Amino acid sequence: MAITLIPGIGDVVGKKLISYCGGVEAVFKEKEKALLKIPGIGQATVSSILNQKVVEKAEKEIEFIIRKKITPLFYTDKNYPSRLLNCEDSPLMLFYKGNADLNADRVISFVGTRKATSMGRAICEKFIAGLKNKNVLLVSGLAYGIDSCAHKSALNENIMTVGVLGHSLDRIYPAQNKNLAERMMENGGLLTEFMSETKPDRENFPRRNRIVAGMCDAVVVVESASRGGALITAGLANSYNRDVFAVPGRINDEYSMGCNRLIKTNQAALAESPADISYIMGWDDTKASVRSQRDMFFSLTDEQKIIFELIEKSGELSIDKIIIQSALSTSKVASALLVLEFEGLVKSLPGKLYSTY
Repeated sequence: MAITLIPGIGDVVGKKLISYCGGVEAVFKEKEKALLKIPGIGQATVSSILNQKVVEKAEKEIEFIIRKKITPLFYTDKNYPSRLLNCEDSPLMLFYKGNADLNADRVISFVGTRKATSMGRAICEKFIAGLKNKNVLLVSGLAYGIDSCAHKSALNENIMTVGVLGHSLDRIYPAQNKNLAERMMENGGLLTEFMSETKPDRENFPRRNRIVAGMCDAVVVVESASRGGALITAGLANSYNRDVFAVPGRINDEYSMGCNRLIKTNQAALAESPADISYIMGWDDTKASVRSQRDMFFSLTDEQKIIFELIEKSGELSIDKIIIQSALSTSKVASALLVLEFEGLVKSLPGKLYSTY
């Protein structure tokens, strides 16, 4: 906690600092001369480390944590969300209150506009009800609109749900979600990177979004205008190599514009039903009967055969590697993969990977 309080130290540099010094305690025992040799560490930062005030502040935070029965999670702790460890800018510290396993086998995030329409809410409820038997942990941001709808729908379906906050655990924002938050702590939980007395300031929410995007297998955007936090989360998810889904809408509807653009620019897969998500994520418990792979192979085009053989040989292959190894254009690879999926020859896995059945 003290390291996160050092001015000028972010998550990336903080991890570098710990690595160079050989441990957390070693950071505060290191000599000034040695600290100055660490890339990205200047005199002002070194002075903050040596004056120990951050340690005193962290000690006070421990009193708050104990009093509120909060679980602190350092990035090396076994209960820290392991999916976040693959994200370079993941938080050094998280603070958690709840009973959900943050490392559940299947984690999905639902995001969308704060100004959700009645249609958007109905779609959100339908999708989450359709995932009831998939043993998922549902994550969102406890904001107005689609976030709140997602959490409520999950609770109604007895699905564990975790809210990632843009403030500390000594308050709930918006205040209208206080009862919802209390219910979530009984069947899920609340998670934040912010220490006590942190207000829900505007700049905290984009930071919050990277946790929503990074700790899941897939992000589902239900409704979004042409700009907004949901699109930020979708962009972060893509940068973390997470799967992104978007629910399409009418072209003139304000809160369909963001989703439609994600689909149009190949930043998200089109999702018309929860079955689309389950199928692409490989969460279907039963596999449809298909013809022999060898029989179907002969009906493929040359390009489809090349891609199928590459995936079959590797076991699992990302779409980027398929493009490189096949020497085909992105559009041709995407088209061929779609055909191979419909034929039941390959399946899509989390992280934009593909494998044969």
